[in-house]
Amino acid sequence: MKNRGFTTNIIHSDRLGKPEHGSLHKPIHTSIAYGYEKAEDLAAVFQGTAQGYAYARQANPTVSALEKKVTAMEQGVASVCFSTGMAALAAVMTTLLRKGEHIVSSSFLFGNTNSLMNTLAGIGIEVTFVDATDVKNVEAALRPSTRMVVVETIANPATQIADMARIGALCQAKGIIYAVDNTLTSPYLFLPKTVKATLSINSLSKYFGGHGNALGGSVTDLGGFDWAAFPNILDIYKTPGSDPALFAMLQVRKKGLRDFGGTLAPEAAHTLSVGSETLALRMDRACGNASRLALHLSTHPKVKAVHYPGLPGHPQHSLAKELFKRPGALLSFVLSDGVDPFPFINRLKLAICSSNLGDNRTLIIPVAHTIFFEMGPARRASMGIEDGMMRLSVGIEDTEDLLEDFTQALG
Repeated sequence: MKNRGFTTNIIHSDRLGKPEHGSLHKPIHTSIAYGYEKAEDLAAVFQGTAQGYAYARQANPTVSALEKKVTAMEQGVASVCFSTGMAALAAVMTTLLRKGEHIVSSSFLFGNTNSLMNTLAGIGIEVTFVDATDVKNVEAALRPSTRMVVVETIANPATQIADMARIGALCQAKGIIYAVDNTLTSPYLFLPKTVKATLSINSLSKYFGGHGNALGGSVTDLGGFDWAAFPNILDIYKTPGSDPALFAMLQVRKKGLRDFGGTLAPEAAHTLSVGSETLALRMDRACGNASRLALHLSTHPKVKAVHYPGLPGHPQHSLAKELFKRPGALLSFVLSDGVDPFPFINRLKLAICSSNLGDNRTLIIPVAHTIFFEMGPARRASMGIEDGMMRLSVGIEDTEDLLEDFTQALG
C-alpha cells in the first residue's frame, strides 16, 4: 500500500486491518476495561511481552487504529494519540526532558504553546526563544544541556517558516531531539521526516479532522533518533529484546497517558479518523481559496500587509515552495491605520469570528485582542503581531463568494 496515493492509503487503512464483522471503518470501542480468562495473559500485557489492552487510559482499539493511520501518513515508526494537540505537546516535553535541561524554541509560536514553554521554565526546564527562520540563531542558542529544538512548520499567525532542513541537520549532528509541529501543514502538505525531524506533532482537531467537531492530538516518532543512547529513557521501558526505535513512544504513552491521563476518547478518535479521509481534497481546496484571498487582500487599499507564504513578497516564499506541496490555508493580514477591526469583522457574512482553525468554514479572529492578548504588547511586537492583525483560516467555500464577502466588508 505504501506505493499508492495518499488518499487511497487513508481510505483503505481501516479495511485492510480487517476490523470486526467486515466493517469498512474500525468500530467505536467504548469499553474502558478488558477481561482475560488467564491471569498470566493479563500480566503479559502489563509487562509488554504480549499484545493486548489492559485499561483504556493507555490504549483502546479505536484509538490504536487512528494511531496506525497517523503513523502511515507521517511515514513514521509509531504514534501516540492524545485528547488534544496541547496534551501531545505537553507529554513530549514532560516525559522526555528533565529538570535542568534546555529547549531551544522558535519565538514564533502558537500562543498556548508559548504558555506551555513558560510553564516548563517554571518547573526547571529552561527555554530559549530564537528567530528560527535562520539556523544560525538556533545554533547560537545551543548549550551543553540542550536536549530539544522545537519549531512549527508555519507559524500561527504571522506565517514565518523555520529554516527546517538546516535545523534538522544541526540537530542530527548534535544528537538533539528535533520536534516539529506539523499542524498547519498536515502530513499531506509536508513530511517533517524529510528535514530529519525526530518527532512530528499534530493537533488532529485542525486540518486532519477538518470539521471542527472533535478534539485530538498526536506525536509520531519518525525513526531517525538513537533512543538507546538517550539518557532520559527509563530502564523499565528498555525491555529485553524490544526495538530501541520504540523506546520513546512507549515512555510517552506510559507517562503521558497513564500518569497524566490525556487520553483520546474512542468517539473522537473515530470522528477524526473518518474526517481524515478527505484531508487531501479539503487542503487542496482551502489552499486554493487562501491563495486567491491573499492576492486579493494584498491589493486592497484598506489592507496594510498580508502574511501568506504563497505570496512572492513573503520572506520565506522560496523556502515554502521548496518544502511544502502547497503554502497552507492560513494567512494573516493587517488592516490599514484607522480601520477598526471590530466593525469590519461584524460586517462579514460568511467568515465566522471564531478562535479555531482548520475548519471547512472560513474563520477569522482579531489576534492582538484575543489569543495573543495575554502576552502583552512587547511580546506581540517581537512576534510581528500588530494591533490591526486579523488571522484568517480559509475554508472550502466557493472562492467567488469569499472574495465578495471580504470586498463588501472592507468597502
